[in-house]
Amino acid sequence: MCTRVLWNSNDIAVLTGRSMDWPESTQPVIVAFPRGRQRDGGLLLTEIVVPDNPLRWTSTYGSLVTTVYGIGTVDGLNERGLAAHALYLKSTDVGPRDPDLPGLQTALWAQYLLDQAATVTEALALMETIQLVMVSARGFDATVHLAIEDADGDSAVLELAGGELVVHHGRQFTLMTNDPTYDEQLTLLAAQDFSNPSSAMPLPGNVNPVDRFQRAAYYSSLLPKPVTERAAVAGVMAIMRNVSVPFGAPYADFGVYNTEYRSVCDLTNRTYFFELTTSPSTIWVQLNGLDLDEGAPTTAVDPYDDTLTGNVTERFVARDIGF
Repeated sequence: MCTRVLWNSNDIAVLTGRSMDWPESTQPVIVAFPRGRQRDGGLLLTEIVVPDNPLRWTSTYGSLVTTVYGIGTVDGLNERGLAAHALYLKSTDVGPRDPDLPGLQTALWAQYLLDQAATVTEALALMETIQLVMVSARGFDATVHLAIEDADGDSAVLELAGGELVVHHGRQFTLMTNDPTYDEQLTLLAAQDFSNPSSAMPLPGNVNPVDRFQRAAYYSSLLPKPVTERAAVAGVMAIMRNVSVPFGAPYADFGVYNTEYRSVCDLTNRTYFFELTTSPSTIWVQLNGLDLDEGAPTTAVDPYDDTLTGNVTERFVARDIGF
């Protein structure tokens, strides 16, 4: 599950918040990948999942990401200010494999765009020549849709339906949760009148994706004009806490999907904020303080390390990452 909120209309910074809702720990690691890393979009760690015409590339840009189960990237930004966020979408359908197109397994979708694109427009152009291939991990298919945004505030939501890429591109597409599809979410949102929000307005309060989408829309419209980066980040993080899933809250047929963590990407100042729901501390990383030069080691921190607090840029250490 999860929620993504983009705030691209303030005068301080372009900010994106996301929450990670899942029935167990996703074993997140915050990783700094330098430029020049070679990747194979046909591998799931050491398993060949795209035997015919896999997409292979060498990263153009360094990135700072949060991994999922050690197999791919689910959230993060690159040094040019492009960010990507993979959220669950049960209805995702990549369609039958076409070996004439280079194949990219879905756990590396976000990382590919962060490696190779500086803007939303560049990322969308990359999608025209490849095909996504479904993979599974821990008993779950990686049925995800992707939200991307850049330092200019441009935004896009990317979904796969019947093997076709469906794109909603524009600064106005600031929200995303999960099922139903984005078209349906927008139709449901349009039925609500949030044009004059007030404390008397009834607001959906459950943890399902539709309710979270509408609560995110309501509270985003009320964000006060910030005067500092700190205030702006706090405003986005406050919304992410509001749309988070409390421990034990039922997700209907899905069971219990608590929020494991929340993050905020500051694309203007290239800073990544991260907050575990089981930790009293918010940590942050400044990309400008990391060595992302080609040939530099891949470095990381474990957000479950309870000695981490505040600015952890200098706590990054070399670590072997399997993709």
